Amino acid sequence: MSFSLNSWSFVFLFMTLTALEIIGKPSVAAVVYRPSPWALAHATFYGDETASETMGGACGYGNLFGNGYGIDTAALSTTLFNNGFACGTCYQIKCVKSPWCYSGVQFTTVTATNLCPPNWAKDTNNGGWCNPPRVHFDMSKPAFMKIAQWKAGIVPIMYRRVPCIRRGGLRFYFQGNGYWLLVYVMNVGGGGDIAKMWVKGSKTGWISMSHNWGASYQAFATLTGQSLSFKITSYTSKETIICWNVAPANWNVGLTYKSNVNFH
Repeated sequence: MSFSLNSWSFVFLFMTLTALEIIGKPSVAAVVYRPSPWALAHATFYGDETASETMGGACGYGNLFGNGYGIDTAALSTTLFNNGFACGTCYQIKCVKSPWCYSGVQFTTVTATNLCPPNWAKDTNNGGWCNPPRVHFDMSKPAFMKIAQWKAGIVPIMYRRVPCIRRGGLRFYFQGNGYWLLVYVMNVGGGGDIAKMWVKGSKTGWISMSHNWGASYQAFATLTGQSLSFKITSYTSKETIICWNVAPANWNVGLTYKSNVNFH
């Protein structure tokens, strides 16, 4: 088989354009997070049917309704919370081996938005449900009522990590001042969690941000008057994506800025 000069030119052009297309999209997530195996734990609930007591929380997501998390949330025991690195992770939970379980309900899906702290005044098996080393979910009442009758108080469950399905890109809520930027990262898809984060001003290189607490990261740098981009590495998949020009040069604290990329 022979190729003419025009044929080879077409092949070269196609390969070049394909390469450019791939190179030109460094911030597109390619890794897809897969569910983990099922494991045994227990679940309780806190708050009432409105889930108003779940607002805020240790992850720093604030108004869970306004920020896209809704009422299907849970506080994790210390063992699962992992010093806040588990914020934003998603779990399927099903009630098992209890007369309080709803029959015919396969599972419900929740997002980790809070910490269920230890209660050292109570025994681990009698009220100290979130004491280490227990794996425990303190669910919002509406989420708990999807798998069991609320009168049960506590039920045995099976759970597994699953991909977080989010609409749109990552969201960044700014706090701090002219010399200290504190960023809460929300609406994280895929594994839902974050391991590392960097910020880049339009006049700087990449600046490493330190983990503050929950889903927040901080940078001690003067970034006012610069448009800001962020680079984020997933805690679970180790994948890194870049969110270019998330905030304009006139950005301000107290506002949320949206990107157009996410994990999957």
